[in-house]
Amino acid sequence: MKRTLAGASACAGYGFGIMIASILQTSGICRIAASSPVSFFLMSPSRILAIKLADLGDVLNITPALRALRLTFPDAKIDALVNPHTAMILEGSGLVDEVVIFPKTQFEGVTALKPTAWRPLARSMRSLRARKYDTVVNFHHLTTRMGRAKQWALVKAAGAETVVGLDNGHGRWLTLSVADDGFGAMREVEYWLALAKRLGAVATDLSLHLPLNEAEQARADALLAESGLGDQPFIVIHPGSGGFSLARRWEPEKFAALAAALYRRHNLPAALVGSPGDDVAAVVAAGGGPLIDLSGRTSFRELAGVLRRARAFVGADSGVMHLAAAARTPVVAIFGPSNHRAWAPWTPYSPSRVVRLDLPCSPCSYVGHSVGRREGCAARTCLADLTVDQVLTAVETLLGDG
Repeated sequence: MKRTLAGASACAGYGFGIMIASILQTSGICRIAASSPVSFFLMSPSRILAIKLADLGDVLNITPALRALRLTFPDAKIDALVNPHTAMILEGSGLVDEVVIFPKTQFEGVTALKPTAWRPLARSMRSLRARKYDTVVNFHHLTTRMGRAKQWALVKAAGAETVVGLDNGHGRWLTLSVADDGFGAMREVEYWLALAKRLGAVATDLSLHLPLNEAEQARADALLAESGLGDQPFIVIHPGSGGFSLARRWEPEKFAALAAALYRRHNLPAALVGSPGDDVAAVVAAGGGPLIDLSGRTSFRELAGVLRRARAFVGADSGVMHLAAAARTPVVAIFGPSNHRAWAPWTPYSPSRVVRLDLPCSPCSYVGHSVGRREGCAARTCLADLTVDQVLTAVETLLGDG
């Protein structure tokens, strides 16, 4: 499987759509209006481009759909257009033939005032067209004006006759669509499986792909042994939530108290994982039980190996939580502002629990057809009032199930 570069823009503003339309026209890539009559898919696809320009957990959530496409169309060439930091999820997976990188940092700040900066973007758009895709599967909601402009531009650059995607009323340029009833009307994984099914794919294995090989598992095992966890049952706590929304995080002091209770009641030490910005230091400072700090000591794929060995995982809505689900580790997911109906852990073959307060204002982020309050409200009552005992009960229930 190859990894290659293709370009698109991450510049802000609705001017993006106008700018890209101009590039597509002047470079000869596209001369068809978005409202042109569409044709309908009649034959099995032979060259498929899957588009998912999002974060780690989001890419994990499309892997059941990619697997369905791969198994249904074994002779098709399937490529995935993703952001650079998510490419390693699909590399070596067998789900795609080629990972095409979207180098968004090369095009940040591209504006109509800097027309020379359009040239690499135009070249990259032409490179997509040169791949001669007959089918594009757009694994995105068409929620914001800028997002719709980006998705339309990429689809037009690819030049595929068949375009499959979610339609919330803004998808006139789709040739095969699935109704988008809003965030949480279905799980995100279910939406993406529905797109694969729209192409005729059949899903028999619903699990998330686990990005892990034997060498990475061996390195994870060596780290655990070095940290005194080689033969010792343990839990994993991830106190962060990635950089997309800090509002999803539970207080570090509560994570520390939870770790202390689990060690006191079940003799389970806690391994803390995450990046330097994931509040691990604050949990350690709060104390409570043996806390083994593994933050920053693994790659994302080696972290999958650590998670595979854990008795349970506790954390907020994040890519690490979805990775724990992929590892089939029992998961307790803490939700506050974000939409549990959309992004709860996808665990068809392993146990999981969502812990949240059923408040009338929650969730407030990504509800219906709106982004909503991505950072929640100032009070964040949905997490501030969530107690250690409530999360502890969920973990103990999960341990009992196991």
